[in-house]
Amino acid sequence: MFRWLLASDDVRVTAPPFDVDAFLRRPLTARLATNGPTVRPVWFLWEDGAFWVLTGPWARLVDHVRADPAIALVVDECDLATGLVRQVIARGRAEILPFDVERGRRKLVRYLGTDEALWDERFVRYLYADPATHGTVWLRLEPVSLKAADLSFVTGSGESP
Repeated sequence: MFRWLLASDDVRVTAPPFDVDAFLRRPLTARLATNGPTVRPVWFLWEDGAFWVLTGPWARLVDHVRADPAIALVVDECDLATGLVRQVIARGRAEILPFDVERGRRKLVRYLGTDEALWDERFVRYLYADPATHGTVWLRLEPVSLKAADLSFVTGSGESP
């Protein structure tokens, strides 16, 4: 189980500053950092207290994680017009797991919608190609720490988010 950290002083808190589960269920892009450092944008699924990232031989992510499974992942939003600024930072050790279509579909539907006929061909291929030949796998991060911060501000118009 992860521990909550307060953004300002890294002290344990009992509750995050906003609904983190609702925030992480949104189709936002995360940035995932591996040793190197290498940082890449990723789509993710937040499920059962873990981040799930679809990957495979088309990316070097699997090699990086096998060499050093310590990773960090940031999900954030910043709307300068409204002053809404929120972030979640996760840290932990990633694991590579076999791919399953059901979870893959849940992840892709978040970003692409339910009508697979409208999806780019490569996403359909990632989802249904035989993982043994295509190499699709899951990178799973169950955070050991999860830091949530609401850094929102009042805009020049005097409105707050």
